Amino acid sequence: MILRLCCVAVIIAVCAMILKANKPEFVPMCLTAGGIIIILFGFDYLSASVEFIRQFTEQTGIDSSVVRLVFKVVGVGYLIEITAGAVKDLGFDSLSGKLVMCGKLIIFVMSIPILRAMFTVIQSLINSV
Repeated sequence: MILRLCCVAVIIAVCAMILKANKPEFVPMCLTAGGIIIILFGFDYLSASVEFIRQFTEQTGIDSSVVRLVFKVVGVGYLIEITAGAVKDLGFDSLSGKLVMCGKLIIFVMSIPILRAMFTVIQSLINSV
């Protein structure tokens, strides 16, 4: 799987280099399409892990809403990072920086229920002692 992913990345890079020499206006489209292909490879790899996490959540009794929220936070982080990288590759560094800052703010706000759930668990542990 990793070897295929690396081969795809090298092929995309070679195609972008060839396009850069001949048709530079197509390079962003090539890199965007390549990035989407690479992300789809990652989603295939991730699907097996999701089933394990679902079973783990059921066995441990962790609230499924907390686990879903953690996945949403991680997803937002990755989506912001990928988008910021693409925007930066297009030459808009300042926009990329603002996007990352806004993403961090969104992640912070989304994390508040997780902190609240952790506080509840800690409180119940203290009360049980």
